[in-house]
Amino acid sequence: MEKARDISKAKLTYFRGGVHPEDRKASSRENSIVSFPSPRKVFLHLQQSLGAPAEPVVKTGDEVRKGQVVAQARGFVSVPLHSPVSGTVEMIDIYPHPTGPELPAIVIESDEKDTWVEGIPRVPDDTRELTAEHIRDCIREAGIVGLGGATFPTHVKLSPPQEKSIDTLILNGCECEPFLTADERLMREEPERVLRGGAFMARAVGAERVMIAIEANKPEAIKIMRNTLGVLGLPGTVVSLRTRYPQGAEKQLIQTVLNREVPSGGLPMDVAALVQNVGTAAAAEQAIRSAIPLMERVVTVTGPGVPHPKNVRTPIGTPVGFLLESAGAELESGGKIIIGGPMMGISQWSLGVPVTKGCSGILYFRPRDLIPREPGPCLRCGSCHRVCPMGLAPNRLNELAERDFFVELEQSGVMDCIECGSCAYACPAGIRLVQAFKYAKAEITKARRKAQSG
Repeated sequence: MEKARDISKAKLTYFRGGVHPEDRKASSRENSIVSFPSPRKVFLHLQQSLGAPAEPVVKTGDEVRKGQVVAQARGFVSVPLHSPVSGTVEMIDIYPHPTGPELPAIVIESDEKDTWVEGIPRVPDDTRELTAEHIRDCIREAGIVGLGGATFPTHVKLSPPQEKSIDTLILNGCECEPFLTADERLMREEPERVLRGGAFMARAVGAERVMIAIEANKPEAIKIMRNTLGVLGLPGTVVSLRTRYPQGAEKQLIQTVLNREVPSGGLPMDVAALVQNVGTAAAAEQAIRSAIPLMERVVTVTGPGVPHPKNVRTPIGTPVGFLLESAGAELESGGKIIIGGPMMGISQWSLGVPVTKGCSGILYFRPRDLIPREPGPCLRCGSCHRVCPMGLAPNRLNELAERDFFVELEQSGVMDCIECGSCAYACPAGIRLVQAFKYAKAEITKARRKAQSG
């Protein structure tokens, strides 16, 4: 494997397009990770990842313990779900999900004892002897998914077909969304976990080198990660990247770091690369070295309406209203709550929406922080073309979407859209471009499934 070295001044090939919104990270980036008391109830959605939802193995009235599997994976592209508290299953019912609809969830009332489940698997004394299969098994049993927001089951990404060799693992520490600082704090406070987890992942896919990509607006994280690499003697290279959104999107990151372009409709494995979020790597380290499943994660609670921004280690299933109030937010009618960042996050309609495995941030904007804007007609200015990191023609795609020309949309590459929001951010007319593309992609996907089943 490639030894640690400083290539911060190496010539990189940057991705096309992108934007540079104000990062708005100052209010939370110097706030260390803290833990709040667990809420009285947690709401564990069965749909925690891309793929099949988990299947409950508990029922109403059952007593559960912390770390216990409460829902099992359904197939290979699925992950189990573990209780982050000890207590009693109150019910299994539908509750608001961060993606919008109401979906099934297991509601557990905490007994506030945090009694751990018995029979935690024994961890090998020497993890250097772990096989790739054992690493993948540990990660799968721990229910780990991509914590950067994509939520793809991690064990699946670590299981490429035999004909797809991986030579480079990129640990994604860019965190290019404004406001969010959870990954930055994790790299500054727990760099050993991140780097050891990355080393395990590289071993699982046989990657010859590990590259840790961090945007230049996180100088302290870059310094700490480099120093820790040297102290631990682990293989790896820290790469300092210019600050530009969406630097952290995996196709753009691969373009920048490796000068390899993932083909349309392809995956990183098609260019011998694998990208994992630094939070995912830390969770993998904890699962492999301590047999602790993914039951909690670090979330940035911030925004103009949050007087005491925090980076919080919180149980999965914690209602967002509980976290906002704990950070001092006084919620007003007409305010906006966003799960994720302001560019790709999703506005919420209920304070009862819980933290899921893919939730990296909770933002609150008071009514006075919002600037209402009605979209106007397209000006044909070309701003959306210039900033699209995928090289698409957003204004043309929007025209097709308005007419429900789905065949033409697919031919024009709408399925390559990564929904980063750069086009909408740059549009002087305020056209809701991403909204149109999400609609079009959903309709195309629906038509594909119908054709396959029919």
